[in-house]
Amino acid sequence: MNSQSSHTLQSGVLDLKDTATNDGRADSARDRTGRTAPHGHLRVEGCVPSPDDLLVPAALVRRYGLRAGDLVEGVPGDKPRVLADVARVNGHAPQEAGSRARFGDLTPLHPRERLRLETTADRVATRVVDLVAPIGKGQRGLIVAPPRTGKTVLLKQLAAAVADNHPECHLMVVLLDERPEEVTDMRRSVRGEVLASTFDRPPKAHIALAELAVERAKRLVEEGRDVVLLLDSLTRLCRAYNNSASSGGRTLSGGVDAGSVQGPKRLFGAARLAEEGGSLTMLATVLVETGSRADDYYFEELKSTGNMELRLDRRLADRRVFPAVDITPSGTRREELLVPTAELTALRGLRRALDLRDSRDGRDARDLRDQREPREGSSGLEALLDQIRRTPDNAAFLRQVRQTVPGASALAA
Repeated sequence: MNSQSSHTLQSGVLDLKDTATNDGRADSARDRTGRTAPHGHLRVEGCVPSPDDLLVPAALVRRYGLRAGDLVEGVPGDKPRVLADVARVNGHAPQEAGSRARFGDLTPLHPRERLRLETTADRVATRVVDLVAPIGKGQRGLIVAPPRTGKTVLLKQLAAAVADNHPECHLMVVLLDERPEEVTDMRRSVRGEVLASTFDRPPKAHIALAELAVERAKRLVEEGRDVVLLLDSLTRLCRAYNNSASSGGRTLSGGVDAGSVQGPKRLFGAARLAEEGGSLTMLATVLVETGSRADDYYFEELKSTGNMELRLDRRLADRRVFPAVDITPSGTRREELLVPTAELTALRGLRRALDLRDSRDGRDARDLRDQREPREGSSGLEALLDQIRRTPDNAAFLRQVRQTVPGASALAA
């Protein structure tokens, strides 16, 4: 019985660091000098260490050219929790693994193929995102969110939209330093791969999960696959790097290690469209208005790294407006590569009308720092939500907008 079960194929993600697992993703081990060590471990439970993980000997890593994030199927040997041989790598014969492209050698391009998020007429959140900040394959997007503005609900709806409209994309949701009940809820809601590290885990566990998840996504892109990764949150990842930093680094105001954002920047920077084929789309949340000087520093360092930004507004959320999107500062770089000219003209006219409405209400939507004056009357977003709820889809809504561009009087009134 034991002999038979020990030779059953095991699968997992290869992790090449200093911990071990069995049925997981391949991750390389490193020695104390930072050089790649000769062995790795298979993670069998969602990219996190498990007692059932398998040791992957150095000979197998070298023989097949295994990389961190590879999905490996192999045969356990006679020694407990040690892999004897590799049967498949990412679903292919292991001999093919050494000849594949390297992620770092792929040519990054601006996103060109749009990810449509609109699903049904009543799912207004994803309809608003399509209108305000269109997303393409390979997008590197920040969702800038104060506490209690509905970012978790928005992430669930974005994940559902990707699963509905783009089944060709491999969907990953990565939750860091999260409440256990939120993890359960996300796993039951999302039709995709949900990887999580809860708040009772040490900072290094959050870092290890994030790094291995991104490596897994890279391996898929190397095969020409399209990957969508939703990360919650970059701020918590920065905190984890900061808390794990050695005491010898330069410390800034607020107790922030000067190098604590480099790791998150490196991971977030993996999002791209590859000219050779494949893409990694990453939408990551960033926390603002938390009262933490460290979080403010993280946001200032990260805000220039994305090519799409969606800002949520606490005052809108306090008024029970969902999605609480602040329209004016939200948007996408080079959106003309994603949106047809006629649609883009209508969208820009729409935004001008909504900006005008907000200005008439005495609110400068471009200055998020001024929180002293309460907002009166309905906002541009509320006017937009009212209009799109009256139409069956965004195409019908934009046809109405074109009739009023450049004034877009129905929304500016």
